[in-house]
Amino acid sequence: MKFLDQAKVYVRSGDGGAGCVSFRREKFIEFGGPDGGDGGRGGDVWIECVDGLNTLIDYRYQQHFKAKKGDHGKGANRTGARGADVVLKVPAGTEILDEDEETVLADLTEIGQRVRLLSGGNGGFGNAQFKTSTNQAPRRANPGLEGQERWIWLRLKLIADAGLVGLPNAGKSTFLAATTAAKPKIADYPFTTLHPGLGVVRVDDREFVLADIPGLIEGAHEGAGIGDRFLAHIVRCGALLHLVDGTSDHAGKAYKTVRAELAAYGHGLVDKPEIVALSKADALSPELLKQQKERLQRAAKKKPLLLSAQSGQGVQEALRTLLGIVETARAEAAEAARPAKEWRP
Repeated sequence: MKFLDQAKVYVRSGDGGAGCVSFRREKFIEFGGPDGGDGGRGGDVWIECVDGLNTLIDYRYQQHFKAKKGDHGKGANRTGARGADVVLKVPAGTEILDEDEETVLADLTEIGQRVRLLSGGNGGFGNAQFKTSTNQAPRRANPGLEGQERWIWLRLKLIADAGLVGLPNAGKSTFLAATTAAKPKIADYPFTTLHPGLGVVRVDDREFVLADIPGLIEGAHEGAGIGDRFLAHIVRCGALLHLVDGTSDHAGKAYKTVRAELAAYGHGLVDKPEIVALSKADALSPELLKQQKERLQRAAKKKPLLLSAQSGQGVQEALRTLLGIVETARAEAAEAARPAKEWRP
């Protein structure tokens, strides 16, 4: 399945049906009076978060969604049928944005969430609604109200507890493959990872979701490489594991390059708890390992972990540290979501 995390779609709710002008005509019944029914209401546009989806690929091939119109009213006081709704099904973590790509209309983060985006138009009154003591035979009815329409953006932000960041070929995909059941593409050339990946990490009978995103290079926020759009998938993460390639020319400069791109992207990424690790430690000589570790420590202003996803060195220590931060973030989120106790004198 192809991965698509952003799509622009057009949605329109249904028009209301028109009211009916009708009079009762039956044998032996004189002055039957008006009996025109009201028009039916137009269908609504809904956005629903469903299980089993992890991409917006369905909206690559269909971009227009229109709810049905309400039926017109009929004689004998019969109201027109309501128009059928249209439901857009999206995966968990999808944001609904206005056409300006900035105004957030809805944020669906839990399975089963359902938001009415556009309401259908009301049906028009039939002539039976206009009967009065001075107007016993009204010959007017209202047309139905038009539905609403707009262009919206669907933007997927993966739901993950922790995220991997770093330059291309820093060992992020290798780390994900070594610690989860995910099978990302791994090769010895830059930008092997073109789409975000998810995996479930299990540590001491506890689990958390780890996200891997494509590598960042200098100028990614200006479109260099494959850009920085995929950083949206780690905005919801509670912690970041920053992998720095130990075989690079200068570990400190590599660290600062990625941090500069995170700062340029914004959305609070530089403020998230960060674990810094020097990867591919098993490929370095003792002298070079010490030098790169010191460079990275000066740049990050914290002691980095030494790890190798191939040999397993330092992997469990990094996972346990990540798990501690993730569980703290979960507890804070649960506390924030808990309703405040009602104050009573």
